[in-house]
Amino acid sequence: MDALFLGAIGGSSLTDAAIPVGPADLAGIDIPTSYVPFRNANFLSMAASWSEVIGANRIYIGAVEEDSSGYPDCRKVFYDAFNQVIDLGTRPETRIEIVTPLIAMNKAEIVRRGLELDAPFHFSWSCYKSEGKACGVCDSCARHLRAFASAGIADPVEYELRPNYLQ
Repeated sequence: MDALFLGAIGGSSLTDAAIPVGPADLAGIDIPTSYVPFRNANFLSMAASWSEVIGANRIYIGAVEEDSSGYPDCRKVFYDAFNQVIDLGTRPETRIEIVTPLIAMNKAEIVRRGLELDAPFHFSWSCYKSEGKACGVCDSCARHLRAFASAGIADPVEYELRPNYLQ
């Protein structure tokens, strides 16, 4: 499904080229420039619509509560509420549930679990700034690098810069 309308709305460095991607502040409480207003709600709304049409009962999303200081739509309470929205906004016989299997895990736990499952980490892309090599300094790259470092596993993604976010 096309979500290009988010670019028309703008308001973030991911959707508006005039807003620069800010450097990571993993200790901060400010919402990063990469936050797209209500993005996950838009994706979930489209997924719920399609799910109802095809008769699917579950929508899986890899949201992580650990990210919620910068991304409020990554909180468990958000998904609990959205499940209620789906229940109230679909046909009475429709049963669709948003499932967030990673919500309570931290990023290092996710990396370790991925290693157990032989996940193809070389395909894990988090950069909000670059499409060639990952930048290594945006909020998402910083979280990615810190997760792998915390898990004691080499991050296979190529970065322009590879800061140590454990310091």
